[in-house]
Amino acid sequence: MNATRNLLPAAPLAILAGLVAAAVLLAGAAVVSMQRPDREVLLAAPAPHRAAPPAAVASEPLSRGGDRRAPTVPVVDEPWLAATAQAAGMSVPALRAYARATLRAPEGCDLGWTTLAGVGWVESAHGTIGGRVLGEDGRPSSPILGPALDGRGPVAAIPATAGSTAWHGNPDWDHAMGPMQFIPSTWETWASDGDGDGRSDPHDLDDAAYAAARYLCADGHDLATGAGWSAAVHSYNHDDAYVEAVRSAAVAYADRTAG
Repeated sequence: MNATRNLLPAAPLAILAGLVAAAVLLAGAAVVSMQRPDREVLLAAPAPHRAAPPAAVASEPLSRGGDRRAPTVPVVDEPWLAATAQAAGMSVPALRAYARATLRAPEGCDLGWTTLAGVGWVESAHGTIGGRVLGEDGRPSSPILGPALDGRGPVAAIPATAGSTAWHGNPDWDHAMGPMQFIPSTWETWASDGDGDGRSDPHDLDDAAYAAARYLCADGHDLATGAGWSAAVHSYNHDDAYVEAVRSAAVAYADRTAG
């Protein structure tokens, strides 16, 4: 993405004017140079404290062709969604995506919805960066693409393939894609159907949030611990400043929705 985000714990979430342009890439691609927090400090910091977990009222069968890793899609309690989204300062469709993904996370991972929300804020302000609007279907009003990964400046050189071009439209170079900014090769591994519509689409926050949940939990980290949480988020983007930005956002969401 071409913006650095700033989350103010005591104020409604918003993208502030005058932010410094920077290129932020997912899953091992080069990122903007920033002053790096001490790695030992990050690992020793506690995991962001947990807000109330999502409330599921039922489950729906996945449609034909859906993700076979989980047989059902949770139906999240609508009163919980409305109250929690208002307190957090995000849209109901965004929170629904994070809640569903959390409820379907692998057992033992201890992933909180606030962690996914922290990632979603840093990557794209929950699909609203640049004045976009996140629809009820979890899709931003226009596609969110990072810069061309052409090897210039701080980005890696990743040539496009026919398959990845179909996602981002560039026949020459790949781009990070969608609200959670997956690069195409990573999406090929973690593609997920988060809403049971039979498709796995990186531009759909429902799908991308579930893919991110699976990715964060893949290495067996215990996200209830500071070291496990930091290692999981660091695996998502290998930059300590990114880990701290996600932590700050996750803590802010937990604080806003506590009690």
